[in-house]
Amino acid sequence: MRWFWIDRFTAFESGKFASAIKNISLSDEALDDYMPGRPNHPYALIIEGMAQTAGLLVAEVNHFTDRVVLAKVGKAIFHRPVLNGDQLKFYATIESRRDDGAVITGTTHIGDQLQGEIELTFAFLGEQFGNRPLFPNNDLLGMLLTLGMYDVGRDPNGQPLKIPERLLQPDNLTKTK
Repeated sequence: MRWFWIDRFTAFESGKFASAIKNISLSDEALDDYMPGRPNHPYALIIEGMAQTAGLLVAEVNHFTDRVVLAKVGKAIFHRPVLNGDQLKFYATIESRRDDGAVITGTTHIGDQLQGEIELTFAFLGEQFGNRPLFPNNDLLGMLLTLGMYDVGRDPNGQPLKIPERLLQPDNLTKTK
């Protein structure tokens, strides 16, 4: 992941739910040319922020052994723009998970106001796409630690999430499913 479209996780329940925030600043490069004269956060980046929040939620279930990619935006409805100074909140819930992918529903909020409603479908890449991980272990672990996933994350029994052993391996050639 080259760009972070979330700043940190605020809640993370393995296999169920995640919430994250993104603080929107006028210094964010994405606001520069999107709508001259009225800078606001592009809706495509709001979808990407939800995809990052939900994609990590989906991938964590199997300790990041599945190679998870966004396959489809089923719904994206936006009720208001996101302006500089806003704090965008992402809420993602896994609706279904199968061997080949998962569907999530999510909402975005500014304060207590509903900003958007999003449905995303994720696919798990099979062997036909090779067997290399999408990210080197040290990059993925660094990202998860930066986003605070292990600070707020809980497993299905309510216990703190533990870092998977495979992510502690420095070798970026670890086989995935």
